Amino acid sequence: MSGWEVRFSNSRQLPYFFNPATAQSIWEPPSELSLDQVRALPGASKFLPAGWQPPASAAPPAAQSGPPGHVRASHILCKHAGSRRPSSWREPNITRPASQARQIIQGYIQQLEAAPSSELPRAFAEIASQKSDCSSAKKGGDLGWFGKGMMQKSFEEAAMSLKPGQMSGIVESDSGIHVILRTG
Repeated sequence: MSGWEVRFSNSRQLPYFFNPATAQSIWEPPSELSLDQVRALPGASKFLPAGWQPPASAAPPAAQSGPPGHVRASHILCKHAGSRRPSSWREPNITRPASQARQIIQGYIQQLEAAPSSELPRAFAEIASQKSDCSSAKKGGDLGWFGKGMMQKSFEEAAMSLKPGQMSGIVESDSGIHVILRTG
């Protein structure tokens, strides 16, 4: 099984391909799948019209990236007693010191650095979904597209300094301690 499924973008009114295991979304059909396999994906019968063929050319640049000046990132957050809101979906009252939160995130970084680069997005999403103190854990840590002024300054600067596919070191913000994976 490929792990891919077909979903529908309400903003662009187009079908797209999503892999829940890696949290990857793309406009073009996955290159490893044949046309018959694409047509057999979950959601294909609902979102791909009868006789659907893949586009002859690559998706327009706007479909492959976010708005100009925006990046897409996922993160793993570990809150501490000094965090802006020291509670999360996992713990109603977070009392750990910041030093312990740093150690926890450093442990995740070491674990992720040991993973093969091809497995990094999946491994990152798996840890985020189980361990992150942010509600984005439900989406594997995915924060979607954001631009300047939309995130806390230290977080924004760190995310925007990364290249797609690159992971940060420890990033501190008023929310807590993070590790960031730039995904777009």
